[in-house]
Amino acid sequence: MAIMSRQVLLDHLGDVEAAALLVDGKLEDVLVDGAGVRPGAIYRAKADRPMKGQGGMFLSAPDGQFFLRQVKGLKQGESLLVQVNSRPEPGKAPAVTTKILFKSRFAIVTPEAPGLNISRQIKDEDLRDALLEIAHETMEGDGFGLILRSSCAEAGADEIADDILAMRDLARAVIADASGAPELLVEGDGPHQMAWREWDADEVVSGAGCFEEHGVLEQIDELEHPEAGSMIIEPTRAFVAVDVNTGGDGSPAAGLKANLACARGLARQLRLRGLGGQVVIDFAPMPKKDRRTLEGALRAAFKADPVETTLVGWTNLGHFELNRARVRAPLSEVQ
Repeated sequence: MAIMSRQVLLDHLGDVEAAALLVDGKLEDVLVDGAGVRPGAIYRAKADRPMKGQGGMFLSAPDGQFFLRQVKGLKQGESLLVQVNSRPEPGKAPAVTTKILFKSRFAIVTPEAPGLNISRQIKDEDLRDALLEIAHETMEGDGFGLILRSSCAEAGADEIADDILAMRDLARAVIADASGAPELLVEGDGPHQMAWREWDADEVVSGAGCFEEHGVLEQIDELEHPEAGSMIIEPTRAFVAVDVNTGGDGSPAAGLKANLACARGLARQLRLRGLGGQVVIDFAPMPKKDRRTLEGALRAAFKADPVETTLVGWTNLGHFELNRARVRAPLSEVQ
């Protein structure tokens, strides 16, 4: 099997910070800095007013109002620490959570979930034992939880320990600063920081003009067209609509063939466009007996995708629904 080349490019789209991941020259992922608060930002907020009928509460923060769902025992006027966990839908307040995570390249510190855990993707028992030893040494006496990520498999012990300590110290400082007026305590990561945190690469290229030099701008321009192969992707205010067609193929298996191609490529297309929320797919006509095969292809594609996606299932009209986390800025915001 040929080894694929992975390049990370750090540049800007206009005045907006952006990062791109190329795999063998093909655009595999792109991150752009959108308007408003960034997911991952941590605030000290104040409980403002309950949202009747929805079991939630609006919170006051320096950057506007937030919405918190889990409000048991929370009183109006009370200060609390929250973390932005998704980008807001148009016209709505950003959703936040009290379950704060301090996430870096190798480590995730979890103040609300004690325990030391290692990514299941790391199978080597000797390595797991060595990582547990590092975890015990760096987290001793804290009471915080720790998750060591799969990226630890390729890192040195000192590098991992330094990363853990940085996140642990940040967590200590933030948790100790829970009282007071509403304030931004930790900014969410921008595209360049997220690229360092989430992407492995053989080469990192940075600087103005590297997108153009490596063909990223040309590939991004192609995304402006709603048609991608056998499917058309069109964001609306309420949901993302995906229409699958067979083109000129009139064979009996044309529907299944086009639908499988969509299933394999949809995660990438949504990822590159930064689309989230409800996704409704109008698949090409095919026998109902082929639905299980199609669902398997969808599960496999989205399992490998970094954005959390729930496969909701089939509607009475024969459409398929997905629910995708809104954690990225739509590429359309900067085009």
